[in-house]
Amino acid sequence: MGLQRKSRELTLQFLFSHDFKERSCVPEDLQAELDEFCDCFEASQKSLPYARHLIQGICLHLDEIDTLISSHSHNWRVKRMALVDRNILRIATYEMLYVDDAPATVAINEALEVAKRYADPDSAGFINGILDAVNQGKDPDNQKS
Repeated sequence: MGLQRKSRELTLQFLFSHDFKERSCVPEDLQAELDEFCDCFEASQKSLPYARHLIQGICLHLDEIDTLISSHSHNWRVKRMALVDRNILRIATYEMLYVDDAPATVAINEALEVAKRYADPDSAGFINGILDAVNQGKDPDNQKS
């Protein structure tokens, strides 16, 4: 398994825990929470830098990301989605919009691979449909800035 996949999985695990506990995205609190999480779960130091980048970026742009996901998930509010599904969607959406060296096809494929491992068996189709719609509807002026 590649280093970035491990980073995405670490990001998913952290976001799942963070979301489940209904924590805030205040940068100082987030840093302490991430440090505590990594200590408790013995996170790989090699996968941590990219995971930290993803976590901080997702939290910084959370409202934008959730709004975009909501606009492409007909009849599904983000808060009503399964925790794993919504956080996989957040990771891939962030990568598609804000990570320069993550092509949309790679972000979507990685999201599906992570979903196969952590999500409900039926989730991959749901996630793929939303991410494909997000990719098709991206605002070019709002990308990777």
